[in-house]
Amino acid sequence: MLSRILSQSAVALLWLLHFLPLPILAVMGQGLGLLLFHLAGRRRKIALVNLSLCFPELGDQERNNLAKAHFKMLGRSILERSILWWGSRERMYRLIQVVGEEKMHALRAAGRPIIMLAPHFVGLDAGGIGIALRFDSLTIYSAQKNPVFDRVVLRGRSRIGDQLMLSRQEGARATVKAMKSGRPFYYLPDMDFGSRDSVFVPFFGVQAATITGLSRLSRAARAAVVPCVTRMLPGGKGYVVEIGDPWPDFPTADVEADTRRMNAFIENVVRTMPEQYYWVHRRFKTRPEGEGRFY
Repeated sequence: MLSRILSQSAVALLWLLHFLPLPILAVMGQGLGLLLFHLAGRRRKIALVNLSLCFPELGDQERNNLAKAHFKMLGRSILERSILWWGSRERMYRLIQVVGEEKMHALRAAGRPIIMLAPHFVGLDAGGIGIALRFDSLTIYSAQKNPVFDRVVLRGRSRIGDQLMLSRQEGARATVKAMKSGRPFYYLPDMDFGSRDSVFVPFFGVQAATITGLSRLSRAARAAVVPCVTRMLPGGKGYVVEIGDPWPDFPTADVEADTRRMNAFIENVVRTMPEQYYWVHRRFKTRPEGEGRFY
């Protein structure tokens, strides 16, 4: 009961925050991030381990500063979700720019199913809303452990446009069917989901268990793969969603090579804004046989 009351209070506070201007929310979010950096010791440790693996050329102080910058962005993303979940359509159109949407229109006009490769940057929720504002889209939803937050997150992500939310349990067949019906798939494949349906390919030079879904789904649906990267802008200026050109020669007959290509692409984008990648996830949790754990 106490947990439920605290969760409902947190949601109520978040709802109140959506009335604030974004620049004020951004400053508050950075403050929350700094607080989390000092209080969330386990997540701070995970981030620092990830950064030591991915940026071994940096010194300890540089990695600590990068982790702190990441937590500030993470804090912003938490508070700014209040706008994404309760803000008006008009406000979100102003705050979320989409660059390159004409590429999506061209593919749809040609009858091509589309997979939007959306790496785990802190602005990914804004990216999903930006796409849903403009297209009847598709995404995968993972249930939250807290039932109060689960209802809020599900409603917040699905309230804009005609966005189809599928669970992971519904499988590839439902996903392919929805893509073939014309829904672009906002796909986030760069997390460690264990060894099932995964291969070990490099990510920043470290073998990372990576799901092969991008290659397999692209082949099954005959879908074009389009990069979709969301950047959080400084000074509370909002977000920009960058839609790239469709990947040529993808997929190939080599699923592992396709998955390696995906990780290399994500790595290159991460280097352009390392503070915005989701470093608090245990990206290297699953290890090849015989290797010790990092976390």
